[in-house]
Amino acid sequence: MLEALIFVVFPFCMVFAMVSDLLSMTIANRVSAILVVSFVIVSPFAGMDLFTISGHFAAAIVVLCVTFALFAAGVMGGGDAKLLASTALWMGPSVVLMEYLTYGAIFGGTITLAILMYRGSVVAAYSGHNIFLRNLADEKAGIPYGIALGAAGLYVYPSTSLVQTVLDRVVTG
Repeated sequence: MLEALIFVVFPFCMVFAMVSDLLSMTIANRVSAILVVSFVIVSPFAGMDLFTISGHFAAAIVVLCVTFALFAAGVMGGGDAKLLASTALWMGPSVVLMEYLTYGAIFGGTITLAILMYRGSVVAAYSGHNIFLRNLADEKAGIPYGIALGAAGLYVYPSTSLVQTVLDRVVTG
């Protein structure tokens, strides 16, 4: 059961956030809530002690404070800020969190440049009515950064301590 939660919940939430942001330019609060609640449930069963769990929460709070300031400045969407913080909870204060933030920035910059080039192209005028492309073609819409955050989360997730702990259990029996 623990293995299923760790291998399914986080990746599902990342994919859901990506698709949701692409289609509606929003990331539902329930995605972040599911990530937080499921972390609280699985972390003790994965062998994390209270000190380690507290470190994960501290990392999430720091990320939330920074992203909330970016949201208040109008630089970041609220859903993106909450997704970053709830994802940081799963990463904890580790190199994996730094990798996640770095890849999120790299993927986000690449996606932003690609969307801006697409919006300025003739192709956007013809394909902009497609349900999957309409928000990408709309010059008044923001950038669905949840795509980059979800992709970065999926990319680094196998390196997290939770996944490594479960893989060790599965391999050693």
